[in-house]
Amino acid sequence: MTLAGKKIAILIAPRGTEEPEFKQPKDAVEAAGAEVIVLGLEAGEAKTNNNDLDPGGSYQVDKAVKDVSADDFDGLVIPGGSVGADKLRADATTVSFVRSFFEQAKPVGVICHGPWLLVEAGVLKGRTVTSYPTVKTDIINAGGNWVDKEVVVDKGLVTSRNPKDLPAFCAKIVEEFEEGKHPQQARSA
Repeated sequence: MTLAGKKIAILIAPRGTEEPEFKQPKDAVEAAGAEVIVLGLEAGEAKTNNNDLDPGGSYQVDKAVKDVSADDFDGLVIPGGSVGADKLRADATTVSFVRSFFEQAKPVGVICHGPWLLVEAGVLKGRTVTSYPTVKTDIINAGGNWVDKEVVVDKGLVTSRNPKDLPAFCAKIVEEFEEGKHPQQARSA
């Protein structure tokens, strides 16, 4: 599989994104040949967390979400971490950016608490997804069908539950990014 020529966005929140859920997908997509652009609430640097509370590493944020468009990318990765996902879903520009990927039928990979952004974006109605167990009720209330599986693919949307699922998640997002647009996804947004 090759993602040469593809540009993939990955979100990061200041002091809140779960480090392995950011770093491992980023590394997997880059290893497959894609250019990965790190997006945050503002450009500069963002610190990650481990297990939600322990300090992680620092990562360069290439651009602020407000300065880009979904038109610029072939796919999107939304890492988890309850703190990071909560910060991102509170930002209207980020929520609109996420919704645009669904409107444009572009593949999206989301793990752990990341589906909170999908709830906020209103794109889960009729979709089957997984997440960290505590997000289940939010997904159901947003019209989604929650299942407890390592990785779930629904019309270009890839979801996983937690860092233990990262090998399966990373393999599946690379596959979906290679496949590209899913017209059925736009119809469900």
